[in-house]
Amino acid sequence: MSAPISHRAFVEIYRMERPRLLRFFRRKIGPSDASDLVQETFARVWQSGAFDRLDNPQGYLTRTAQNLLIDLARKRKRNACTICPLDEARDAPLPPHQEWGIEVLELRAAYRRTLLALPRRTRRIFLMQRLKGMTYREVGRELGVCTQGVEYHMMRALAEIRKTMGER
Repeated sequence: MSAPISHRAFVEIYRMERPRLLRFFRRKIGPSDASDLVQETFARVWQSGAFDRLDNPQGYLTRTAQNLLIDLARKRKRNACTICPLDEARDAPLPPHQEWGIEVLELRAAYRRTLLALPRRTRRIFLMQRLKGMTYREVGRELGVCTQGVEYHMMRALAEIRKTMGER
């Protein structure tokens, strides 16, 4: 039989104290969340089961409201996101020069291995054309090979280089 009396008393306290708690929360955090916090305050007091035994329900509500604000502040602090402005001059990413240097060395080594693995004549034709800048006709004249023979060796060398570089 005590539950209905407790319920009626709680409803009466709710009607009397709601405007005061609403003003309290509006002052502390603004109007947007104030009504939700008032509801949460009353819900906590009701769930505590101590309402029947309270000598000062207004004080208990006020203390509960203050605890809610403390909980809210802790939650906001935990979930806070720190935003640091980007200073483009200072914070710009640096290109990976060291990594590029290592890659260049690895590519040169692979290129050198591929050239050394080519048949002697193919390697010689390729180097004459690429390093000395000779035309196919000039390479052919110097080595006594027809232009189609120079083309064949160049295609063979380029295919091996592409194959080796493609495997990397």
